[in-house]
Amino acid sequence: MKLNHINLTVTDTSAATHFLETYFGLRTLANNQMLTVLTDDDNLIFTLTKAGQVNYPNSFHIGFVQENAEQVNAVYHQLKDGGFEMKPPQRSHAMPGGKYAWNFYVQAPGGFMVEVLTAVD
Repeated sequence: MKLNHINLTVTDTSAATHFLETYFGLRTLANNQMLTVLTDDDNLIFTLTKAGQVNYPNSFHIGFVQENAEQVNAVYHQLKDGGFEMKPPQRSHAMPGGKYAWNFYVQAPGGFMVEVLTAVD
């Protein structure tokens, strides 16, 4: 079984779409004012549905895994240069194989949180 799609409710589909395309390489398949359909290189379908208000739990987030710490750092700097405020990457929670996450979190436009991470020793 493979995860095929995910839908996030957001307050601003245009800003969230631009964020995901610019910083995470997603591509728009369809777009109107209420719904945007994006995809990635693994054919995941990622939809954004517009709502007036979004209330995700504090721990809710989506994650984009990078190949190494240098890529995590590069995404961090791209977001920082794009005007986003976040704490710098750090070594944090445990991951499979006795490794730890090198990660950071950023609040995405539209009301959801994104983690950018990789596994490090």
